[in-house]
Amino acid sequence: MLKSKTFLKKTRAGGVMKIVREHYLRDDIGCGAPGCAACGRAHEGPALEPQPQDPASSLCPQPHYLLPDTNVLLHQIVSAWRPGTWASVASSLRLPGSLETYVEQEQGENANDRNDRAIRVAAKWYNEHLKKMSADNQLQVIFITNDRKNKEKAVEEGIPAFTCEEYVKSLTANPELIDRLACLSEEGNEIESGKIIFSEHLPLSKLQQGVKSGIYLQGTFRASRENYLEATVWIHGDNEENKEIILQGLKHLNRAIHEDIVAVELLPKSQWVAPSSVVLHDEGQNEEDVEKEEERERMLKTAVSEKMLKPTGRVVGIIKRNWRPYCGMLSKSDIKESRRHLFTPADKRIPRIRIETRQASTLEGRRIIVAIDGWPRNSRYPNGHFVKNLGDVGEKETETEVLLVEHDVPHQPFSQAVLSFLPKMPWSITEKDMKNREDLRHLCVCSVDPPGCTDIDDALHCRELENGNLEVGVHIADVSHFIRPGNALDQESARRGTTVYLCEKRIDMVPELLSSNLCSLKCDVDRLAFSCIWEMSHNAEILKTKFTKSVINSKASLTYAEAQLRIDSANMNDDITTSLRGLNKLAKILKKRRIEKGALTLSSPEVRFHMDSETHDPIDLQTKELRETNSMVEEFMLLANISVAKKIHEEFSEHALLRKHPAPPPSNYEILVKAARSRNLEIKTDTAKSLAESLDQAESPTFPYLNTLLRILATRCMMQAVYFCSGMDNDFHHYGLASPIYTHFTSPIRRYADVIVHRLLAVAIGADCTYPELTDKHKLADICKNLNFRHKMAQYAQRASVAFHTQLFFKSKGIVSEEAYILFVRKNAIVVLIPKYGLEGTVFFEEKDKPNPQLIYDDEIPSLRIEDTVFHVFDKVKVKIMLDSSNLQHQKIRMSLVEPQIPGISIPADTSNMELNGPKKKKMKLGK
Repeated sequence: MLKSKTFLKKTRAGGVMKIVREHYLRDDIGCGAPGCAACGRAHEGPALEPQPQDPASSLCPQPHYLLPDTNVLLHQIVSAWRPGTWASVASSLRLPGSLETYVEQEQGENANDRNDRAIRVAAKWYNEHLKKMSADNQLQVIFITNDRKNKEKAVEEGIPAFTCEEYVKSLTANPELIDRLACLSEEGNEIESGKIIFSEHLPLSKLQQGVKSGIYLQGTFRASRENYLEATVWIHGDNEENKEIILQGLKHLNRAIHEDIVAVELLPKSQWVAPSSVVLHDEGQNEEDVEKEEERERMLKTAVSEKMLKPTGRVVGIIKRNWRPYCGMLSKSDIKESRRHLFTPADKRIPRIRIETRQASTLEGRRIIVAIDGWPRNSRYPNGHFVKNLGDVGEKETETEVLLVEHDVPHQPFSQAVLSFLPKMPWSITEKDMKNREDLRHLCVCSVDPPGCTDIDDALHCRELENGNLEVGVHIADVSHFIRPGNALDQESARRGTTVYLCEKRIDMVPELLSSNLCSLKCDVDRLAFSCIWEMSHNAEILKTKFTKSVINSKASLTYAEAQLRIDSANMNDDITTSLRGLNKLAKILKKRRIEKGALTLSSPEVRFHMDSETHDPIDLQTKELRETNSMVEEFMLLANISVAKKIHEEFSEHALLRKHPAPPPSNYEILVKAARSRNLEIKTDTAKSLAESLDQAESPTFPYLNTLLRILATRCMMQAVYFCSGMDNDFHHYGLASPIYTHFTSPIRRYADVIVHRLLAVAIGADCTYPELTDKHKLADICKNLNFRHKMAQYAQRASVAFHTQLFFKSKGIVSEEAYILFVRKNAIVVLIPKYGLEGTVFFEEKDKPNPQLIYDDEIPSLRIEDTVFHVFDKVKVKIMLDSSNLQHQKIRMSLVEPQIPGISIPADTSNMELNGPKKKKMKLGK
């Protein structure tokens, strides 16, 4: 049936346009109940259970279905939180006979009222329809709404209707579900007679007006991990003058939560402050006790030079909340029988959350998930509700789940819809697969990877040509052959964005059949590849470049160590070894040339755990050893990425997916320049080349580790590299690599960006056809935004996994004393690096319930004086390392000063290098 609506619209030119909107109403959509005789037709898939389970509701004792209104779904969806919740809700919703339930908007009726009426009509239709299929007429639909007027109208119309709270409280067999009810409003569950702490948030309309007129600035709220009373707001847009605004103090933070989009008001310059150097953690005071907060806020405001002051502001309103489910632990109330408790999130940037639960005794000592419902003006903390129990704190499976949830890493098993697009086994290369593809199986190709690697993306070859030049090939797994645009496998790969490598677990971007088998360039099997082949001189000058889809057969899968042994061995001269030596020689020339152009060689301590083969607990912890072969592979991956970037930009100037690394602002280098100056060294930062050269010259004969420390510090000054669409940006430069253009081509098994780049390159060389989304720069920009987020979260998850396994290592190791170097000095602490373990930690000089020593902090040098001892950046100290389990929620590696000796501060080293005795177990190294 066709219904139409006609109206007139005035055009910009002053004319009148007639608009006709047509609604096609279908009468062939079933109710979703399987075996419904009344519908008389087969359903695409049952959305409803044939016979609803009896939920033991005191309000509705007979079997029933629930029909929640939109607001109940929006407010409560997180309460039933589980991965893929939205997808399951979307897949279960069916339109009941649209012809019978279509509702026209009546004159004078607003959109919300029309929608409410439409849901009531649907509920009524369902109840009448279900009577036709139910022999005893007991089956009914219950309407759930928190809208008082909507509920009243439903009852008047004879529809069984309850609020969410009424219905959940009627489920007498499941009283724990009451804990999962979301508060209905921002002001819900206010503290009785609590005084107003925060100023009122301005309404969205006023905020938008203020941002537009320049009175307010819009940006992303970033809470500090080190100081709960401080945050920054990164301003959106091209506001170069005030790109970053500092907020200090509870009232200026004004109930904003990490990652919220906020509106801030810039304070007068007389009220600007400097970023605080105080490390301050929320110790969970009484909710009404804000005097301590004010006392702590005064600690932040110390006299500093005017040039240290930064633009400072206060939050005046929230433009968009970016709340998510939070993992953490319950801090049980000291009041007996109390149902109100504080929840402490695992992420220190998130404030504690006040929840009500009857299960406090059960949940104590366990990791749980909590959702925020609102934050009233008279509450020190936001209100929330319990969502899910994850398991006992400290358990490896529980803690891994926590870090994956906290970093929003999609880690559910691949759905059947995704798996249905995988090739059927047994798989082999067909004649159709060979179309537009070169057969390179005769080449002596090999791969070089970390030990235990099963997802082998890349392989290499080098051979001498008849004309005396060299042919070098980088062969990359042809993942885009298996993942076709737009299908469920492609959509899931795009959503995940990247493979995430944890210490003893890998969260794949693509199903294992592809990642570890059909796409992995294992030796002695035929594999589809995308090859970048250069003809080079012996001086590594590129004479010709060719891109081709190919089929290869790798002759060896080597580790970095195995490849290095072949190169160094005087007794090995086979084809694989000769190829490796040729590659290594060229790589050294390429690297030297890159560094001469200004590419940076930075440093970041990476650690490798040796795991017990039975318990899988870490039994040894070492910094990763880098060999020439690591550099060899890296050089050719960089060269392939640059060559491909040039090609796809030539062909798709507006639609190329590229990667850039912005130059850091001069202020980022302040800590590096000051630290070097304290050692009478000068670091120039005006260009990447001058930085690289001054780092090369920053040597000390008496302190060889100094150069490594400077490079580690320089790494901290860098900006994040990001993906972008070439048609949406003018600055393509990659600062760290000193390259005018760059992309990612070489790891499509573990990076979705590379899959897109493969598709662009395939179209550019005529090996595949294009599709609309590939040349839509706005859609490509959205893909880049997700990829940047996923890559950042993957990095954080990996660091969290290393931190947890480091805790496990020191839990079994006991207390040890080791040499360390100071990376940063704070007002009340020093941050040190322990080279032996690649471990970083903070040594605090102020402890709760202990007399504080006299501390004098100088930001200019920078230095920290304690009594008669002065600490500078890069000073060598000795620290005691132990696992502090006093706070189950935040178990941490604790460091105490051993040397230099400061009375009342340093502790004796009598337990240094204590080893645990036990039988030697077989060691197992983890993959990349």
